[in-house]
Formats: sequence, C-alpha cells, structure tokens
Amino acid sequence: MDASHSDLEAIRQLLSDLTRRVYRIELKLGLDDASPSHEPVKAREPVSKPGQPLPASPLPPPPASRQPVAEPTQPHMPPQPPYPLVPKPASHREANLESRIGSHWLNRIGIAALLIGVSYFLKFAFENNWIGPAGRVTIGLLAGIAVVVWSERFRSRGYRAFSYSLKAVGIGTLYLSLWAAFQIYSLIPSGVAFVAMLAVTAATGVMAVTQDAEILAAFALTGGFTTPLLLSTGQNRELALFSYVALLDLAALALVVFKPWRRLLLLSYAGTLLLYIGWYATFYNHSQLSLTTGFASLFFAIFAIAPLVAQPAVAGFSPALPFLAFVNAGAYFLEIYAMFSDVSKTGIAWFSVALAAIYIFLSRQVRAHQTDPGTGQTLQFLHLALAIGFITIAIPIRLDAHWITIGWFVEAAVLLWVAERIQSDFLNAFAIGALILGVGRLLLIDNFSSTTLFFNARMATFSVAIAVLGIVAWYGRDRADELGQSAAAAAVIALNLLALIALGHEIADYYAWQMIDVRPPFGRWNPASGAAVRRVEIARDFTYSALGMAYGAMLMTIGLWRRSAFVRWQALVLIAATILKVFVYDVSELDRAYRILSFIVLGALLLAISFVYQRDWLQLSPKKHPEGNSARA
Repeated sequence: MDASHSDLEAIRQLLSDLTRRVYRIELKLGLDDASPSHEPVKAREPVSKPGQPLPASPLPPPPASRQPVAEPTQPHMPPQPPYPLVPKPASHREANLESRIGSHWLNRIGIAALLIGVSYFLKFAFENNWIGPAGRVTIGLLAGIAVVVWSERFRSRGYRAFSYSLKAVGIGTLYLSLWAAFQIYSLIPSGVAFVAMLAVTAATGVMAVTQDAEILAAFALTGGFTTPLLLSTGQNRELALFSYVALLDLAALALVVFKPWRRLLLLSYAGTLLLYIGWYATFYNHSQLSLTTGFASLFFAIFAIAPLVAQPAVAGFSPALPFLAFVNAGAYFLEIYAMFSDVSKTGIAWFSVALAAIYIFLSRQVRAHQTDPGTGQTLQFLHLALAIGFITIAIPIRLDAHWITIGWFVEAAVLLWVAERIQSDFLNAFAIGALILGVGRLLLIDNFSSTTLFFNARMATFSVAIAVLGIVAWYGRDRADELGQSAAAAAVIALNLLALIALGHEIADYYAWQMIDVRPPFGRWNPASGAAVRRVEIARDFTYSALGMAYGAMLMTIGLWRRSAFVRWQALVLIAATILKVFVYDVSELDRAYRILSFIVLGALLLAISFVYQRDWLQLSPKKHPEGNSARA
C-alpha cells in the first residue's frame, strides 16, 4: 500500500469515528435524525423529485420514552495516530525555494540567455550581410510584436509569469530595433524614433492597466527612461529632456493614484535622478540656472506629494514611501546647494527654512488625510524630522561663529515648547539633539575673544545654554514618568557644569590681563618681573578654589531651602573636589597668606554644613519612639 492510499484510509477512519460519536450524542438527546454509521461518510443522496416518494430512511424510529437507549455494540478499533495534515515547515520552505528558483529565477536567466543568443545570431547574420539594414530592423520589429502577441496565449492559459517574461523579450526587441534604425543605420530621423518608442511605452502602460500587472508598468517606465539614452545625440536639449521626464513622472503618479503600485514611484524617481545627474555633470553651466532650478523644483514637487496620494498597497507599514520622501528631500537640497553655493549663501539658508515650512505643511496634510495608519504615522514624523533638520542646517549656513551655537539653542527651546504643547516625545528627542549640538560647539569649537568681564559674547552664549537647560529641567520635573525625571536631573547637572566653566573662563581672562601688565617684554626678564607673575598665578589659583567653595555653598543653600537631596549631593561632590584641591595643590603651591585663607574659608564652610546636618533641620535622621528606640520604616 503506497503512502497516499494509507493517508486516505487514515482520514476515512477519523471521519468514521467522528460519525459514531455524533450518533451516540444524538441518541442520548432523543433526536429523530440520529443515524448510525460505521462507515466513512459518503456523499449526500440526491433529493427526490416532486411527485415521487421519498426514499426510506435508514434511521431507526425515535424511542418511545426517555428511557436510556442501549448503545450499539462497536467493534474494537485500535487508536489511530494523528495524521500530519500539514507538511513540515522545513520541507515547506524548501519546496517554496525550489519552486521560486524554478519558476522565477530560471525564467529570468532563460530570458537573458535567449536575448544574448538572438543578439549573437543577428550579429553574425549582419556581419555576413545576409540581411540588409532595413530588413534587419523590420525583422526586429515584427519579431518583437509577434512575441508580445504570442505571450497572450500563455496568459490566457494561466501562465502569467511566463507570459510577462515573453512580453519583456518582445518589448526589449522593439526598443533595440528602433534604436538600431536611428543610431546605427540612420534609417529614420530622431523625431520618428522618439515617437515610435513613446508608442511602445504607451502601449505597454495600457497593457499594464488592462491586465492589472505591475510588472508591465515597470517595463513601461524602464523603457520610457531608457528612451533618452537610446536616442541621445550628445547635444544639450535640457527643455525637451526634462519635459519628457516630467511627463513620465506624472504618468507614474497617476498610476499609483489608482493602483497600489507604490514601488513604481521608486523606479520613476531613480530614473529621474539618474538622468538629471547625467545631464548636470555633462551640460550644466550658470547660464541655465533658472531653467534647471525650475525643473529640479518640479521633480521635487511631484515626488513630495506622491506619498499623500499613493494608494495603499497593503495594510501596515510600507517602507517605500518614507524612503522616497527622505531621499527626495535630501537630493533636492543638494541640487539647489550645488547650483547656488557660489551665488548666495543667504539665499540657501532661506531656501532651507522654506523647505522646513513645506515639510511642516506636508506633515499636517499626512496627519489629516492618511489612509494607511502604519505608513501614514511614519511619514508624518519623517516630514516633521525633515523640517527640523532643514532648520538646523539653515542656522550654520546663515550665521557665523557663536551665533550658530545660539541659533541651535534657540531652536532647542522652541522645539521643547512645541513638544510640551502637543505632548510629543518625538519633538523632545530633536530638541535634545539640537541642545547637544549647541553645547558641543560651545565647548569644542567656539573661540571667543572678549575685552570685558561678564558682559561679553561668551557669557551671553553660556547664559542662553544655561537658560535652555533650565527649561529642560523645568519641563522634565513636571513629567511624572521616569524619562522626564532623568532628563531633568541631567539638565541640572549640565547647567551647573556650564555655569562653573563660564565663571572659570572669566577668572582666566581677568588674570590673563593681569599677566599682560606684569609680564616684561620678550628678552627683558628679571627676578622682580618673575615674582610679579608668580603672585598673579597664586591669586588665580586661589580664586579657582574660592569659586568652588562659593558655588558649593550656594548649591547647598538651595538644596536645603528646596529640600532637594539631588542638589545637596551636587554641592557635596563639588565641595569634596575643592577639598581635594586645597589639600593636594594649594598646600604646596599657594602663598602662605592664600593658604591660610583657603583653609579658614574651607573649614568654616564645612563646619557650617556639618552644623546644619547635626541639627537635623531637614529631619533626615529616623524618628525615635519615647522609649528611645528608632522607629521602624
């Protein structure tokens, strides 16, 4: 007995057991239509025609009373093992892989091999002058049309993939034949060749729509974008080229409005970008600035609105549209920057701001009209991120030096305010990013030259940074979640560090100016001048210690007043660092008077803080019971 017959017998046995169990239940319930069956279920008997008696029912008469009915004796049957109706996953995957290789990849390789073989045969025939130029082109055109018509025979019989493969061969043959008629044999002018290729593209597009075949639409777009390359004469025809490309892009946009063929947008954009880059690298000059800017903006507009009108392909997230939106925005900005970088940097900055406004508008439109929640939400946030990115880029393009840093800080503050209004963690993340950019530039890049203390550009920039960090701490404290509290804590620490750094810069500047007054000119060094320089250095080092003590005392006061252990711990850490400096550095380097003063001030500060903790004004110690035992938590 073969495997298939055994499987069939197992299924029949399962159905027979199920039928017997249903019959027992119906007998116990006293149903009239209970019917014993010890054989596998068979097809239902046909219903009798009108006027004919119904066939005798094989069912026994219903029981006369509700007495228990004896169950019919059933022959003992060994339990059947469960039948594996579903193949093993590994075998299923192997079968799918084998089927895909056999039906798709081998098919495509076969098409390529067939095209190569035909091309070699035609080349051999042409080299031996078996066929003249007109005959060669005619054969190619007729063969291409014949293959396309022949492919419909396979499509009608259900072999769609093979049919589309044959269509690819036929369409490719038509394009190559027209190219040869124009470029190689000069049998037809460029205008006739262009119209003929356009007809092939249009016919392929019509077949794609009527047969609901995305692959044919891809063939049409590929042929359409290849046409300018096949008919190129090496002359600069920007207006004709980009007008034709714009028509192709609009045709692709129209297709995705009515068909869920989002991937066509990627193909269309790739063709547009490649043709634009090829033309720009070969022909562009400043005399074509206006026309080229217009076409670049037209292409950008087409693909910017495409995600809003494209019909959803499937429910859920689709990466095609977000990827297209991101690449379109970046490529357009680079195109404009390349054309205007030598013309006006201010114009590029305002252009970047305008792009940000456009993407804010697009984000609102996606939010209002999204039909695909998964992709729509991603697009909404992506457009908003692009807007923020263009604002961030505009700041260093338009501003200089520390104004770039201030611009990023202002951007961070605005984003924080907007994020708080609309409750958006997404905008909060970008605000923190802009703040990190500003702090990084402030500490690592900005180089200030000030002539006054405190009232200078450096202190103003640090003040803006401290204010924005204060806003972060304020908003984070009001949030109840752990992320907000962590952000507030980090902002407070960064705020205090920036304040210390800013004050340290002012101390350094003050004593640097003192050095200029006491340092002798080069080559005129003397002991008196050296002693004067040493006194200035000692005073500077003592001032640093005094700054640490004073700032630590201020933090401790605020921590006690606000009853904030977090602030008090910062004060303790700063005071500990100051203690380390006093005992390690000041003892050996400072003058006796400054050394004495450092220890006295430090000792007084530590005694005052210790007294506050010993008096337990904050009630930090555990309470005690009347008996003197500590209260349990």
